[in-house]
Amino acid sequence: MEEIENVTTETETTPTPSRKLLFNQWDLAEVQITDPSLVRYVNLHSMIVPHSCGKLAGTDFNKSNMLIVERLINRLMQTEQNTGKKQLAIRIVRDAFGIIAKKTKKNPAQVLVDAVANSGPREETVRLKYGGINVPKAVDTAPQRRVDGSLKFITEAVYKASRKTKKSVSSALADELMSAARGDAKAYSVAKKEERERIAKSAR
Repeated sequence: MEEIENVTTETETTPTPSRKLLFNQWDLAEVQITDPSLVRYVNLHSMIVPHSCGKLAGTDFNKSNMLIVERLINRLMQTEQNTGKKQLAIRIVRDAFGIIAKKTKKNPAQVLVDAVANSGPREETVRLKYGGINVPKAVDTAPQRRVDGSLKFITEAVYKASRKTKKSVSSALADELMSAARGDAKAYSVAKKEERERIAKSAR
């Protein structure tokens, strides 16, 4: 009986391997994706520094396997001022996450995922040509395109809010993510999503 007790105590005290925390602060295992259509396209694998060093750039549609935080960082780089400045974009997102955590007391990655779900258009329009006449037609948006569109709208909002103002890029990003996560119609990204869906509704 004594030997069995010793074995059980040894197994109970065996330390479990620690997870990698994003920026050594936030656990991505806590994040829940409420929209079932985005589960496959919003990647939340654990990383300390969201930098894949271009490993996922050689294959089409492989961006869905990239951490959603890094996708936001890469999208912030697609401006005249930030082209190629990966470390600057990482610092902007890290500081914005710090502001979000301080204001909302939530995991900033959860706020980002909710913002992506709320700002991605679910319906868009395409133009069909009938006898030389372009006719708009409403179509459902693919989940991967929804993620792409939401990241585009969020970064556009950050650029407009921080350009030629005293407001920092980190503060602008934090405010936009928090507003979009709440589904606030005053948020630029949510307003653009609703505009796309309104146009598509009229083209049904």
